[in-house]
Amino acid sequence: LSSLPHRIFTSTLFSIDYLEEMSASMSMSMSVSSSRRSSFVRSSSSSSRSRRRGLSRSERSWVSRASSSSTTGSSTDTARPRPGEKKGFVEEMRIVAMKLHTREQAPKEGQAEMPKERPKFAPTRDGYLAFLSESKEVYDTMETIMANADAESAFARFQGTGLERGDVLARDIDAMMSKYDLAKYEPSEDGPGRTYAKLLRELAEKDPPAFICHYYNVYFAHTAGGRMIGKMVSDKCLEGETLAFYQYPAADGGEQTDEEEKERMKELLGDVKATIDDVATGWTRDEKDHCLEETSKSFEYSGKLLKCIMTTSS
Repeated sequence: LSSLPHRIFTSTLFSIDYLEEMSASMSMSMSVSSSRRSSFVRSSSSSSRSRRRGLSRSERSWVSRASSSSTTGSSTDTARPRPGEKKGFVEEMRIVAMKLHTREQAPKEGQAEMPKERPKFAPTRDGYLAFLSESKEVYDTMETIMANADAESAFARFQGTGLERGDVLARDIDAMMSKYDLAKYEPSEDGPGRTYAKLLRELAEKDPPAFICHYYNVYFAHTAGGRMIGKMVSDKCLEGETLAFYQYPAADGGEQTDEEEKERMKELLGDVKATIDDVATGWTRDEKDHCLEETSKSFEYSGKLLKCIMTTSS
């Protein structure tokens, strides 16, 4: 229980509790006009009616505004530079996310309060199955939103990234139930998975920049701390088996070494990073700041999923 992964896991739980308590009053010094939160970017800024067909209302709003202001800019666009801004918007997102970690989780960048006490680390198979099942609700929702996006939508650029987890989660869940004779876990409507999924659908429709914040934090965090936590829980509950949820196969489906898999994952993340950076170039500074402002909420909702790992069957 004194291992680094355990300390990171328990620090994460307390970080989430801290965020839940402070979310109402927490401010990242980012003022955003609510009237501008529903605008989004598409691949080009053409205002041609023929190219607007199939766009959502929020995207059409952005296209119209972008066309009229593309040559004039705005006062907020010339505001002071944000940390990481010169490297691209994803770097801004990363910096904000790292600040919400504890010093133990992120020694150089973490700023969240350290826990005074740590919960006992006691993952269960039932809890892990619940976590996977609740998580599947979230991944399925995000991937359905992207898959169903119109070709003109920026969301369509996030189709087939290789980071998708819904299908592999379905296989892992079935395999766990069979191998360990576990009863099927049914997520409830008010459970963490469907509650988060409902929020994501609302954001995708009304507030795409905020949705992109959740998308980034869910998928990118899974490839880092998520894999570490997965290995730790697997060692305790699944005889060290690595679930497909944490694997990123080679493009040709062939075998690969651990190092090759890391390179494959790095490649996939790099492609998505470039896409987010490109999409964000069409956002105003207010929209970017609003996206960053959503980070604490993404941590809060993901943390509620993580807590499932410690539950037991009733």
